[in-house]
Amino acid sequence: MSQTTLGEFEEIVVMIVAILNGDAYSVGVINEIENRLNREVSLGAVQTVLKRLEQKGLLKSEFGGSTNERGGKRKRLYEITAQGQEIIDQTRAQRNSLWEAMPKLSFNLY
Repeated sequence: MSQTTLGEFEEIVVMIVAILNGDAYSVGVINEIENRLNREVSLGAVQTVLKRLEQKGLLKSEFGGSTNERGGKRKRLYEITAQGQEIIDQTRAQRNSLWEAMPKLSFNLY
């Protein structure tokens, strides 16, 4: 079992990169987080986490082709690695285990 743990925002970013399946770049990650989680995040925060996750070996990146709409600038595209997939699988299993261990509670609302 890996010793790498993820913070909440790191976990979200890894999952969004996996969802975007090879087409993940910083602004795209922001858009997905805002659309899926109704949560605003800054470009700097996302770029910092993407770089950190790549340093941890959970993501890998390469430059895509240049486009006219970006003035010839190339996007850095991120992709989840096998280690990244393993970590989010472990995280999911841990969370599911915790959810399953919680007793079913009923509250009297009246």
